[in-house]
Amino acid sequence: MTAQLAPSASVRIASPLRIAGAIAHLAALGVVGSVVYSLLVGMLALGIGLTPVLGLGLPLLVALVYALFGVAWLEIARVDGLYGFGIPPLARRGRDADGFGGFVRMVLRQSVDARMWRAIANLAIATVSGAIVLSLLRSLIGAIAVSFAPLHADGDVRGVFDIPIDVAWTPLVGVLGVIVTAAGIVGLALLHGVLSRAIVVPSREEQLAAQARTSDAQRAGAVRASEVERSRIERDLHDGVQPRLVSVGMTLGLAQQKIDSDPDAARALVEEAHTSTKAAITELRQLARGIHASVLDDRGLDAALSALAGRSHIPVHLDVRMDGRCSREAEAAVYFAIAESLTNAAKHSRAAECRVVVRRREDGVLWARVEDNGIGGARVLPGGGLDGISNRILSAGGSVRLDSPNGGPTALEVSVPCAS
Repeated sequence: MTAQLAPSASVRIASPLRIAGAIAHLAALGVVGSVVYSLLVGMLALGIGLTPVLGLGLPLLVALVYALFGVAWLEIARVDGLYGFGIPPLARRGRDADGFGGFVRMVLRQSVDARMWRAIANLAIATVSGAIVLSLLRSLIGAIAVSFAPLHADGDVRGVFDIPIDVAWTPLVGVLGVIVTAAGIVGLALLHGVLSRAIVVPSREEQLAAQARTSDAQRAGAVRASEVERSRIERDLHDGVQPRLVSVGMTLGLAQQKIDSDPDAARALVEEAHTSTKAAITELRQLARGIHASVLDDRGLDAALSALAGRSHIPVHLDVRMDGRCSREAEAAVYFAIAESLTNAAKHSRAAECRVVVRRREDGVLWARVEDNGIGGARVLPGGGLDGISNRILSAGGSVRLDSPNGGPTALEVSVPCAS
């Protein structure tokens, strides 16, 4: 996905609504956060303790890494939901290679993810602050009760810290206690906002670096996609249209030689050349449609996919629900991803049917899923159809997920920002 701009520094963390929300969050974390950290520490201790025993603790340590990721993801979502900083969601690190080695490297990269650990640290600070807020809330209730002590007590009254107070002074002491404890609670809420902004929100430099990395990846994907597309066009021309046109030329040459000596044979050769010419024109139209679908510009993605499903060699169940149009680049990327997926299903999967689902989500993302009931086992190979899909979606700022176990089914999901 396209990297977001750095969160605005003008977000107000001191508004009454956000202060009240922060107090509620801290009070909840004072209870829930301690339970979460107890479970995480327990997993760590158990994993380390069982690792020397035939490595039994290693799966638990791997589970701990992804438990930390889940907690960090929720913490970032919580902070962003409370303050509206516009923080990019925490992304899980993917594989860079197949096999066990690729899995191990993926887990190691996830375990040292700096954003994940910053979110965990922020949650730890919020949990401690939440415990203090709960204590101050109890003190606040006690101070309020002390301020009304003359209405129901005589003599000395036990204060918040079990200090005896003359009943005549309890209103003043109670009011002072309310002011101090309320100030402490509000101060902790404000401190939570300041620390969350400093710890969780990426700096401007980090955001610019992420944008640069994303731009480089998109540029590389676009270059790679154009190379794959050019190779496909060259292959289709060389293997399909070119031999057919050569055959037409040879047939017409034979007809020219026989036109005087054997007019009937020459007429048959001309008819054969005519048929081959029409077939070549059809292939050229299909090739041009693969380069650019004019119906996509004229009538939109729904109509273009309906036409695509109608031409498919296997039955396609199409479910498209879009409210309005997306950018031309986004629609074209999704269209060609679906087209290539259907072509692959017809050629390689032995599928009896396909299902295509397209949605425009509320977060401004164009999402599509293509699933067939074939034999599965699809892999991304350099220069292959899935490689072309990945590079084309990447060049549009999107993401691809392939799930194709041996035996099937095969499911391909693509997500592209509508404004890409």
